[in-house]
Amino acid sequence: MNEQEIRTDFLVLGSGIAGLRAAVGLARHGRVLVVTKDQPTESNTGYAQGGVAVALGTDDHTDLHWEDTLAAGAGIVCPAAARVLVDEGPERIREVASWGARFDREEGRFHFTREAAHSRNRVLHALGDATGWEMVRALLEKAHRTQGIEVRSFACSTDLAVADGRVLGCRFLDEQGAVTTVLARATLLATGGAGQVFAETTNPQVATGDGVAMGLRAGAALLDMEFVQFHPTALAIAGAPRFLVSEAVRGEGAYLLNAAGERFTDELAPRDQVARAIFRERREGGPVTLDLRHLPSERVRTRFPRIVATCARYGLDATREPVPVTPAAHYVMGGVATDLHARTTLRGLYAAGEVAATGVHGANRLASNSLLEGLVFGARSAEAMAADARDAAPERAPAGAAGALPAAGREEIRKRAWDWLGLVRDRDGLSGLQRFLDDARAAGGAVPRDRASTETRNIADVIQAMVRCALFREESRGAHFRSDFPERDDPRFRGHTLLEAGAAHLTDVEQPLQVKV
Repeated sequence: MNEQEIRTDFLVLGSGIAGLRAAVGLARHGRVLVVTKDQPTESNTGYAQGGVAVALGTDDHTDLHWEDTLAAGAGIVCPAAARVLVDEGPERIREVASWGARFDREEGRFHFTREAAHSRNRVLHALGDATGWEMVRALLEKAHRTQGIEVRSFACSTDLAVADGRVLGCRFLDEQGAVTTVLARATLLATGGAGQVFAETTNPQVATGDGVAMGLRAGAALLDMEFVQFHPTALAIAGAPRFLVSEAVRGEGAYLLNAAGERFTDELAPRDQVARAIFRERREGGPVTLDLRHLPSERVRTRFPRIVATCARYGLDATREPVPVTPAAHYVMGGVATDLHARTTLRGLYAAGEVAATGVHGANRLASNSLLEGLVFGARSAEAMAADARDAAPERAPAGAAGALPAAGREEIRKRAWDWLGLVRDRDGLSGLQRFLDDARAAGGAVPRDRASTETRNIADVIQAMVRCALFREESRGAHFRSDFPERDDPRFRGHTLLEAGAAHLTDVEQPLQVKV
């Protein structure tokens, strides 16, 4: 089958908050093509309920937000990255509000609520519990109004085009399986998260770790891949998807109850602590529920309309009945390693949003910092791409690299990842998972030209990177818990895990990644 080649100035892979903000910034400097695997609104951004953390309240300050971010990250947040996030966040929020994002207000002012590990009410929300959806709506409309931006939907990226250590663009499949190569002066990975590598996840079907896998195969370094945040409260009803029950529900005063109807943990402790507490209760004592019955029912319906409606769809009145919950994979703190301007270790390749890792989240992301990260570093990526991209797009792409599809099915791979790479890990389980994947690859064959096979390959690649990093870090820190090394070990492991050429080593927690342009 003949492959089509097209050229643009800037290529953006992904249509979530980071990709769209980057596209808007890049449009001043040339033609921008946004390639997205599904419809443009289908991303992790659209499923983000609780809100976006930003220091805009009258009793708040960016220094306090910075301190809370560092404290939540269990000792390995990069201070400079966190400073960029909190200092540039207010301007980015005002900007997206000016583009039409309808944030909730009281008496004309932004309304803020509180989530776990925040010292102030600084979580700004929109349409109750539809913050991410509203922000991506505003950004999409801004992109459609901006000359020079083209959005191509239902295009599944397969591999980066690389020659002589430089990324020249990307290949993707359309719905008919035809291959197109896009050549660009600069390419941005904004493909979002990887929650679908686990059998239990709050993430949508599109979150299969595509950008991380493509970056890894192209030779880009990865950072902190062992740190996966498991959200404490996903809906646990038979036959229902693991719909996120926002942390903001606990922020408004909901209780976690065990099978005996007793509270058993601090509902506003950091997410990793709450998630493991629920995991233990479910394993040892039975179901765990989230109780909103003592809260004003009208307030609950107004503040959390999507959550209430979803529960009702499965026969549950969240204002009158406890809501069954379980932990589920939610967010990957690690990703493609970047500097503070979204540059990766490969020339011509940039990354922003959940696919990227600056060290800004450390070992445990502070609640509602993810949407802010997408805005801030999406804007920064556009500035760096425009500044660095001096050459025209290449005329021809290098030949594509062959890949292997694991023999095991996707659901089997995801279940084993949940069992052995989930909330509680140990050497035996991690090593067993590694051997399972190695054997599955050895027995596999060529990757067919279809989206499902491409995603399965990506899931396997991401899991292997996570396993290598999790085996390397022989301690427990933040969201990474090793039952065979249950204590934090600062002398040996206070730093970031950098995965290069398949080998993991530690980097300085204080210093952002240094990249040559």
